[in-house]
This record gives sequence, C-alpha cells and structure tokens, in this order.
Amino acid sequence: MYQFENIYFFYALGLLPVFILMYWLLNRWRKKTFATYGDLLIIEHLIPDVSKSKRNWKFFAFTLAFGLVIIGIVNPQVGTKLEEVKRKGADLMICLDISNSMKAEDLQPNRIEKAKQEISKLINKLEGDRIGIIVFAGEAYVQLPITTDYAAAKLFLESISTDLIPTQGTAIGTAINLALESFGKDEGKNKAIVIITDGENHEDDAISAAEASAEKGIAIHTIGMGSPDGAPIPIYKNNVREGFKKDKEGNSVITKLNEQSLLEIAAAGNGIYVRASNSDAGLYKVVNEINKLEKKSFESKIYSDYEDRFQWFIAPALLFLLIEFLLTERRSKIYKRLNLFNDPK
Repeated sequence: MYQFENIYFFYALGLLPVFILMYWLLNRWRKKTFATYGDLLIIEHLIPDVSKSKRNWKFFAFTLAFGLVIIGIVNPQVGTKLEEVKRKGADLMICLDISNSMKAEDLQPNRIEKAKQEISKLINKLEGDRIGIIVFAGEAYVQLPITTDYAAAKLFLESISTDLIPTQGTAIGTAINLALESFGKDEGKNKAIVIITDGENHEDDAISAAEASAEKGIAIHTIGMGSPDGAPIPIYKNNVREGFKKDKEGNSVITKLNEQSLLEIAAAGNGIYVRASNSDAGLYKVVNEINKLEKKSFESKIYSDYEDRFQWFIAPALLFLLIEFLLTERRSKIYKRLNLFNDPK
C-alpha cells in the first residue's frame, strides 16, 4: 500500500511545460537575433566553442531535477506494517447513476461530476464506517466492494464515467438488489444505501426493492441530481462540445429530474430524499442519518506504519542539479579534435 504525504504539490509539475515553452521561445529569440547579424552558419563558425547540444543537456538536467524535487516534496510513502484492528462503524453502499442523462449540465460541471465531488466529501467525513460503490445505468455493477480503505474508494471513484456501462436506462431496483447482496446475510440497523440519480426512466420495480430493503432494516436514502425543468444532454468529442443529443425527430432530448419517483423510493425504504444543488448536494443530511445508525464492531486490516520514499527522488535530483551546474556550454577540446568535418553543434 502506498500514499502521498503532500499530494497537492503535484500541481507544481504543471510548471514543466511552462519551462519547456520558455526554453523553446528563448532559443527561437536567440536564433532570430543572430540572424539579424548575418548568415547563421557563418556566425556559428565565428563562435565554434559554443555547443548547442550541451545547452540542451543542461536544460534537460534542470527540468528532470525539478520534477524529481517536486515528487520528493510530495513524499511517496509505502506501507510496511499491516495490522488487524477493531473498528466500530456502519456499512454504507453508494449507488451512482452513470447513464447518459447524468451528463446534463444543470449542475456544474455536470450531474455526474458533481455527484463524484460530493461522494468524495462524504468519504472524508466517514470515521470507521465501511463504504462500497455500485454504478448503474441499464444494468448495475459493483465498482468497489465494501471496504474501510478510503484511499482506494477515492481512486475507484475517480475512474467512474458514463462509458463504463453501454446499456442505457436507470435500473434503480437492480442497483438496490445488488447493494443488498453486497452487504451479505447479516441484517441490522447498521447499514444504509444511498442512491444518487436523476431518477429518469427507471425500468424495474424500484419500490418493491426498496420495501424489501426496509424489511431487512436497511434504510434507503435518495439524492436527486438535476432540475425538474431539465437540461439537454451535451455531446463532446475531444473535450469540445459538438452539440446535444437529439431524438428521431431531430429535437434536443431534455432530461428532467424525476423527484416524485425518488421521493417514493425513499419513503418505501424508510429513508430521506434531498435534491442536489450547485452549492449543496444534500450529502450532509445523509451523513446525519448515517451517524444515527447503530455502530457494529468489526475487524479490518490496515497499514499502521508507512516509510518515507522522498530520498529516492531527492538524491538523483541533486545529482542532476550538480551535472547541470558543472556542465558548461563550451565544446570540449577532445570533441573538437574528433569533429573531423568541423560540423558546428
């Protein structure tokens, strides 16, 4: 198991393309400047001791050292000691709708990305609780089995997109049944299911599935993504919007939040319904409901000791900085003797 101590410093790696662009512009400016004094080949013969290849190697050593320093500051850590610990918590299964209608942008940046952001915030609030993730459209699949590994939960969450399930639809009942199976045979009031969807076009008997869940003492909470007025479904290609999804008559398809359906499912499942908004996805209300659940004791294995690995990156970074410092732009005398054709570089 590995983790990063200072993950936000990864953003500094965005400076690398800036350095490359600046270096390219500097070389271009230098070339244009020399061109104003005459033919470039003649000028290069007038300054035979300057090596362009060495200049490039110096820049390469500097950028590589910079990247390694940043990774060192992030400090990758490797788990070295696995312990079995006892925890108390509830079991929570998130059922996330990934049908095409979740691409609608009545929530920013769109319904599914807003849902993922709020689920990530929910994971941050969990203390000892176990979490699993199910994705569904026309079918339902377990994306993440129930676990206490919150880092893995966030990793799996990031990989979720509307492309995971080709079969379109909103099979909420199927997702509920799969969540019940994922909990195992144990019944009790320490479990809950959270369904995040726009509620549109659910084609199975979600109410019966919610009632079956309530009979087992497992509450179902629903979070509505979108607006009752609806929004078109955008079509993107290479991150550029090409238009909106249209029906057979050529009209833009408008996807609307089906609040009535989600209210009925929550009522049948002895849970609550909340509607998401751009400022609040309603998950804090769900967290309050989860905190009311009975806490069950269970054993889990976690990494209790991590070793720093920053030195694996800082050491070579210092080496490349030393190389950059010692490497001059002058062509070596040995190379000049070997350069039989006097080809300036």
